[in-house]
Amino acid sequence: MTDTQIVELGLQAMTITAKMCAPVLVTALLIGFAISLFQSVTQIQEATLSFVPKAIGVGLAILFSGNWMLHEMVSYTTQLFEKLPTLLG
Repeated sequence: MTDTQIVELGLQAMTITAKMCAPVLVTALLIGFAISLFQSVTQIQEATLSFVPKAIGVGLAILFSGNWMLHEMVSYTTQLFEKLPTLLG
């Protein structure tokens, strides 16, 4: 296995990780920003106000994108196992 192949495998792993985390992180970011904006406009400084909507939003993001995430992970793992003989040989 050459250093180029190792770097390629690492890059693919980081890319698939970023793709799979994006829906959940973007959802939490947008909900957090909206609640923060609402809190600064209304001057309500309650820390627990942002937790419940974020938890619900992240749960919905996982619910709606979970099938896609699972498909991407299975596809990546299958591709990795198919490359294994060429990487080792």
